[in-house]
Order: sequence, then C-alpha cells, then structure tokens
Amino acid sequence: MLLLGIDLGTSSVKVSVVDIASGNLVSSASYPEKEVEIIALQNGWAEQSPELWWENVKQAIKLCNSKNQYQSKNISAIGIAYQMHGLVITDKNQNVLRNSIIWCDSRAVEIGNKAFADLGSEKVLPKILNSPGNFTASKLAWVKANEPEIYAQVDKMMLPGDFIAMKLTKEITTSPSALSEGILWDFQGNNLSKEVMENYGFDEKFVPKINPVYANHGELNGEIAAELGLKTGIPVTYKSGDQPNNALSLNVSEPGEVAATAGTSGVIYAVADTLLYDKQSRVNTFAHVNHTEEKKRLGVLLCINGTGSMNRWAKNTFAENLNYHQMNDLAASAETGSKGLQTIPFGNGAERMLNNKNIGASIENIDLNRHSKAEILRSVQEGIAFSFRYGLDILRENGLKPSVIKAGKANLFLSDVFTQTFVNVTGVPIELYENDGSYGAAIGAGIGLGVYQSSAEAFKNRKALKLVEPNGEKVEDFYQQWKEILSQKLKNN
Repeated sequence: MLLLGIDLGTSSVKVSVVDIASGNLVSSASYPEKEVEIIALQNGWAEQSPELWWENVKQAIKLCNSKNQYQSKNISAIGIAYQMHGLVITDKNQNVLRNSIIWCDSRAVEIGNKAFADLGSEKVLPKILNSPGNFTASKLAWVKANEPEIYAQVDKMMLPGDFIAMKLTKEITTSPSALSEGILWDFQGNNLSKEVMENYGFDEKFVPKINPVYANHGELNGEIAAELGLKTGIPVTYKSGDQPNNALSLNVSEPGEVAATAGTSGVIYAVADTLLYDKQSRVNTFAHVNHTEEKKRLGVLLCINGTGSMNRWAKNTFAENLNYHQMNDLAASAETGSKGLQTIPFGNGAERMLNNKNIGASIENIDLNRHSKAEILRSVQEGIAFSFRYGLDILRENGLKPSVIKAGKANLFLSDVFTQTFVNVTGVPIELYENDGSYGAAIGAGIGLGVYQSSAEAFKNRKALKLVEPNGEKVEDFYQQWKEILSQKLKNN
C-alpha cells in the first residue's frame, strides 16, 4: 500500500509516494521546472491562478507515475499541503471567480487593521488569537469592497488546499486549522468566529463543511482518477497549510517542539498547549494539525516574507550563471560580517513581525572599493539569518524559548553560511533532517487513513542528519548594527 502527498508551493508543486509499511520514500517529482511567477498587478499585490495550480498538480502526479517506480493503482490515500493564507473563491458550479490573492499580498492590511480596531483587541485576541491583518478573511473583504460583481457570485471561499481537494473529489471541505489561518476560527467557542463573519458581513454559506485535519475530505472522482492513472474513490485524508505540515514532517507536534523553514518565506513554528497570542499580532497562532478542543495544540508562527525570495533575487541579479551550490560557495569565501555590508531582506510585501509595515529590501554600506559579489551574496544570507533572530526574540517575549530547532536540509539550510549564521546569532542549535512538504503530506494521509496512530509512530525511525551548534564566531555586533539600520527604517516608514 502506498500514500500520495501533494505539496502546493508558491514556486512549484511537488508530489511524493511513500510506502506505508516502511515509511520510505518510493518516488517524487516536481512540476514545473521553471518557478511559477507571482502576478503583481500593483505594488504590494500578489496573485496566482488556481487553475494553473491544478494543472501543475496533475502534471506532477503524471510525471511521478511515469518513472515506473511503483504501481499507481496501489495508492490508498492522498494528503495535501499548501501555501497558507491564500483566498480562492468559486461560484455554485465550482468555477474559479478570480486569481487567488496569495499569502504575501498586502492589499488588505488596512481592511484588517480597521476590523481589529472596530472589534477591539480585548475582544478579539483571546478568541481568534490574531488580528485579522491581511489574512484570508480580510482578502475576501477586499473583494467585497472592490469587486462587488465578483463577490455577488461567491458560493464558497477556500484555502488553496481546499481548492485542490475540490478538484480531486468535486467535494468542498475545510478544517479548524485552515479557518484559523484565515482568521475565522474562535478558539474559545471552538467554532466559526461570528464576530469576524459579522464584522465583514459574510454569509456563513460561504464556509465549506468543517472536518478535522485528519478526516475523509472526499474521494477521488472517477474522471480525474482515469486521467491520473489512480484508483477511483481514493480518499483525501489530510489537508494542512505548509508550515503546520512542515512541522508534522519533522515530528514537531508536542508543546515545546520547534520547527523552522527557509524557502520562499522563512518561518519559525513553535507548538504550544495554551491559547497564546502576541498583543501586537507580530507572530500568529493557528490550530496545529493535531489540535482538538480537549487537547490543545497550537502552532505559534513567525513568518518572514523575504527569505528564499531575497536569496533568489540576489542569485538572479549578481550570480545568474552560478547554481545555488556555487553561489553558496562564493558567499562562504567572504569573511564573516561581509566587510560591513548589511542587507535588509524585507522586499516581499508587508511583514507581520514589523507590524504589517512594508519597508522594502535594501543593501546598506556599499563600498565600491571593498565589496565584491562574494560580500553581497554573503550579506544577503546573513541579513536573512538576522531577520530570523529578530523574529525569534519576539517569540521569546511571548514565553517561547526553544533549546533546539528542527529543520529540513533544503533551500537556505543547504547553505553553510546561512545555517551557521542562524545558529550563531540565535544561540540555538539546529537539527537538520531529510525532509520536504510532499513527504509530510503523504505521512499525514497515512495518519488520516488510520494506518499510523500518530506522527510519533510514523516517524519513529527517523534520525537527524546533522546537529549544527554555535561555533564561536562573533556575529552579535554585526546583528546589532543590522538592527539599528532596521530600527531607523521602521521609524521613517
């Protein structure tokens, strides 16, 4: 028996097939090879086509099947991980009404701020644990205010993973975890937030049927099964946002455990068992994949929009002819501190940890006689690591003090410069694992199917590849200089 995991990322779709008995990866594939573009019709906007996502999901599954490393008819369940906070809206015939307004879009910030003020922080934070900000609910409110002809046709609002499940099964469901990331879940009442729905004037019929994360979210439609070479009726048994799923895939499910990722965005994700919230909503709390009313498991998430996207920009701008491995080697050839060069990496929309300010990205202190390509590339990775330290200090203010952080050896954690700088500036060791979101989604499907009783059982044989600890490099002074530049920009914004 096999499990299929789908990871709907911002840049591409990855799928993995996992053997249930051993937990081993059987095969995987990504599609497309070229990173999917983000549509930015105005400054601060970010959209993608849900129908393009669906086409890429199908192509990734077909590509994986074509490797002939397994019998596709032996797949027994499907799990889905997806980019968080996006808005997909459909009409009564399940037709998409507009491009998805995705996670890094900033257009709804003021709408969310007004709702927060209208509702009152004392009323909202203990219940939904976050400001409405520019999350999914506020994005739908933007559509209501600015595209009334589209809003009038809305039958269902979804997160991106709900949409992919709908395309696979023709059924529409969601979960408390998904609704919490859309800022639509009341943790005290354990139900849909009436305050947010009423403030924005949303009809409750917009919200799909609510299931647990681990549940039957529909069964594979016969026509789609035939196209993909799969069995009709395979259940979708797991749907999760990418960051809770990344935590699951690292076996981070219990209080005190912490995961990190540094892909397009950067995240530190800590599991807690109390209803924590930051008074300024600079970090956000959502329902983790194993959260229940009886056994609270909350994911406290620090997000930095401009991590991998900043590193990719640096590559495309300064090292276009190098691959990422070569670029990392060149960055490592520069000295620690990049000869005073400092990079502020916040150029991918409004940053929640900066109180939803959009200060842009910049490279500071350029000396034309001292700084080469190597210093620029190293400075970018150091600046990203410094932004993680800045965010981790916010988590520490809220009582979360990790002694170790787990991360997949992927994306920026493939760079020794970034990884060691991260560890040195935060003072927290990193455990690196072989890991990716589609593998985690497949394991989630197995938990939802009942073949694994818990993530601990599913991952009992997994071992860390490497433990990275502070090595004594002096980076605190460089961080404080970086922080002073950031503080000045925040004052001027």
